[in-house]
Amino acid sequence: MTVRLTLLCAAARTEHAVRFADGALDERALHRVRAVAGTLPRAATRCTAPSRRCTETARTLGWESATPQPALRDLDMGSWYGRTLDEVAATDATGLASWLADPQAVPHGGESVTQLCDRVAAWLDALRSDAGRVLAVVEQAVARAAVVHALGAPHQAFWRIDVPPLSTVELSGRGGRWNLRMAELPVGPRPPR
Repeated sequence: MTVRLTLLCAAARTEHAVRFADGALDERALHRVRAVAGTLPRAATRCTAPSRRCTETARTLGWESATPQPALRDLDMGSWYGRTLDEVAATDATGLASWLADPQAVPHGGESVTQLCDRVAAWLDALRSDAGRVLAVVEQAVARAAVVHALGAPHQAFWRIDVPPLSTVELSGRGGRWNLRMAELPVGPRPPR
């Protein structure tokens, strides 16, 4: 049996400065979640990363029974947690450059991109072959790591993958072999011919 996995990137707060942090979603972000609620496929299995951002996204979608999955947690940013990219660049430019260039680097003392990719790959490959359709609300870094694994790409490719908030990544597979599926946007009824 083939697993059909849809990863939905959590909504993002609409503040201008993006931080290496978790937090509550504002009303504008929640409105965006409500707008996509009807576009997702149905699934018996729904799960979420344990962050507040992901659990609020799932709850706003109406997924009261979504199971938190620790393996889907965001990249541990260590001493950079709570800071903006600009703040890190101003105080640790060498560390930031190293982290962006080397997937094994951990200048912040948290988790490397390689460790994240390995954790997500292990979660993907542990999905039961009879799971059917699975929906998961995840962090953007987790979606990137899933794409890296599905394509068998080197971990350096992590930074070349852009997954905006509320975008989806669709994977199908079994037995550790994954395929990336590009999805069509939902459209209204077709005009008569």
